[in-house]
Amino acid sequence: MSAALAAGVALGLAACGAGGAASPDGTGAADERTLTVLAAASLRDVFTDLAAGFEAEHDGVTVTLSFAGSSDLGDQVLAGAPADILASADERTMTRVVEAGDASDPVPFATNTLTVVTPPDNPAGVETFADLARDDVRVVVCAPQVPCGTATDRVAEAAGVTLHRVSEEASVTDVLAKVTSGEADAGLVYVTDATLAGADVAVVDVPETDAALNVYPVAVVAAAREAGPEQVALARAWVDLVTGESGQAALAAAGFGAPDGASP
Repeated sequence: MSAALAAGVALGLAACGAGGAASPDGTGAADERTLTVLAAASLRDVFTDLAAGFEAEHDGVTVTLSFAGSSDLGDQVLAGAPADILASADERTMTRVVEAGDASDPVPFATNTLTVVTPPDNPAGVETFADLARDDVRVVVCAPQVPCGTATDRVAEAAGVTLHRVSEEASVTDVLAKVTSGEADAGLVYVTDATLAGADVAVVDVPETDAALNVYPVAVVAAAREAGPEQVALARAWVDLVTGESGQAALAAAGFGAPDGASP
């Protein structure tokens, strides 16, 4: 990442960074605090719902959510973005951040698998995974550096299929948007995104996608530790939420699997 981009990331998140503002007399944190959560794009809806409940249970706390592809989120943390929580869609991104000393003690909290989606009328007649190799099928996937792109590559390699890729996107939500807008004949997205899209897509069940299971870890970011023990406690409360009974129920309802790969 360039120095300019790193600076831009830090400045862009500074307003919603870890910790609350100082009290008027400068003696400490104000009653109102912000918890900043960076999360994979596939977590948007379920984390938005969980944030509302978290705020209701923690007086004076505002949860600020930022969603993007996991690799981009990892870059943001490494660039010094003042976040409190990182929830990625893969262990590779989390490992990179932890090894740099910018997050600690990651905990797996969900799993996800890919599926093939098409526009509702399936104009290209996609019926099998092998159909995604046809020259007349416009296939959109995630870029290789994004978790859903890594999973796509694993599935394609295991199946021995060379996908007819016309576009590689920065996040799974971008892939889904290409399909729902009719710009693509098929796309590989997470089961959770296909479920959320409902009637806007048709799902082609293909057993080949079982070759790739994405594990989602969550961790407290170093910036929360630097903000003090109260901020760390607040961040850990979020981790407890997503790994606890209510969080796991919300994730299961959204189509995610349990962290051990079994149904919650």
